[in-house]
Amino acid sequence: MNRQEALDRVQEKVGNQNLVKHMLATEAIMRALAIRLGEDEQIWGLTGLLHDIDMEICEGNMDTHSKIGSRMILDMGVGQEIANAVLRHNEAHGYEPQTSLDKALFCSDALTGLITTTALVRPDKKLASVEMKSIKKKYKEKGFAAGVNREQIETCRNLGLELDEFIELGLKAMQSVSDDLGL
Repeated sequence: MNRQEALDRVQEKVGNQNLVKHMLATEAIMRALAIRLGEDEQIWGLTGLLHDIDMEICEGNMDTHSKIGSRMILDMGVGQEIANAVLRHNEAHGYEPQTSLDKALFCSDALTGLITTTALVRPDKKLASVEMKSIKKKYKEKGFAAGVNREQIETCRNLGLELDEFIELGLKAMQSVSDDLGL
């Protein structure tokens, strides 16, 4: 499956445009990580793009989310590696991320929320005006973006990345697709 086919499936299955934007942001970070780590950019990008394709189908039920999605991905013919990463990104199932792909999706999923929320509190609400120091400051404020799991973001260390490097990589990746994200 190529990217356009995957995006078509996402747009077919996901009506909530904020969720689509989250998936696009995750895709951007996953692609940047693949380049940084010498991995397959296409596979990693598709993983980020498709990871929440079942969220509306399962109505946000975390007990079924990602189980349905991983089956959908297999039915699309995308492949077991991506299906496994999608399944393992949801902590509710008790599966530990095992591969680099699994670990990358797990930490990237949470980072998008922190960066997006940081952009939304800026006067212009644009990623272009977000600086690394702003994200680091907001990261330390536990009340800011309270739904963002900081421990999940910090698992970037399992990929050999320091937190600052990961956040900066994520910010630049999201800035590169800011028009698609409406930020």
